[in-house]
Amino acid sequence: MGGHFTAKVVEQLEYRIQTAVEELLRSAPDDLDVIRDLAGPLPVRVIAELLGVDRGEREGFPRWSADAVRFFGTPVPDSDNARRLDRDLIEWRGLLERLLEERASDPRDDLLSAVAQLVSAGTISHEEALFTCVHLLIAGHETTTNLIGNTLLCLLSHRDAFAATLEDPAFLPSAIEEVLRFESPVQTFFRTTTRPVEVAGTRLGEGEKVLLFLAAANRDARRWEDPDRFDITRRATGHLAFGVGIHGCVGMAVARLEAEIVLTLLARKVEAIELGGEPERRLNNTLRGLARLPVKVRPA
Repeated sequence: MGGHFTAKVVEQLEYRIQTAVEELLRSAPDDLDVIRDLAGPLPVRVIAELLGVDRGEREGFPRWSADAVRFFGTPVPDSDNARRLDRDLIEWRGLLERLLEERASDPRDDLLSAVAQLVSAGTISHEEALFTCVHLLIAGHETTTNLIGNTLLCLLSHRDAFAATLEDPAFLPSAIEEVLRFESPVQTFFRTTTRPVEVAGTRLGEGEKVLLFLAAANRDARRWEDPDRFDITRRATGHLAFGVGIHGCVGMAVARLEAEIVLTLLARKVEAIELGGEPERRLNNTLRGLARLPVKVRPA
């Protein structure tokens, strides 16, 4: 699947992402909420484009993704969240099964067709295909929404950094990397030990579950000088916001590209932008992002 996130594929997505951002900005109301009007809907459109889901069949995407994030990010199990997600997965599975069957007989240049071909060749099972497509929506939506929202909030909260980024777009990639380090969209995840190991004086046996705090690693003073300071001139490569090695996020280049295009087009299309109210954080123990980011803009 990683082949569908190569540099060439990401480059081909650039025009589609730019078009989507421009459409969202044109249709946004005067009381712009970056999360509601831009950072939320954009990743859904990009994932749907990658999969090859036509516009008329994307209605459930935002709801399915939001319900999954709510279920997995709630510290205490909630039966209502579980039932809601269960209904969502039945709907999502039904759509995917139909589309995979269609792509098996009539393939297109999209991810669903590639998955259908892998199933036909016996490379992956039907269940693995369904899981991959479901996971792509859940993993790629909320995380990218958080990255875009966190980036804009960090820059609006550090006006010198924002001014430097607007004056010299060369700062934008390093600003995004610093946001990934400073406000990691994914805060934690679980891993399973493959052999006995000792970590910080604690012995762990084979097959034990370990909760890793990416956000803590990305603020580790042994790795980063003055780690609690937001600094877009910092060389922030080496952070763990996207995981690492075989566990690295396959969609990291797409997420970076979406954030970069959003900031670039905002800089071109507005003369001034500032906070329009109090940002609202999502209450989630796994993901760090915003529920609301109201801004005031003056068009260019």
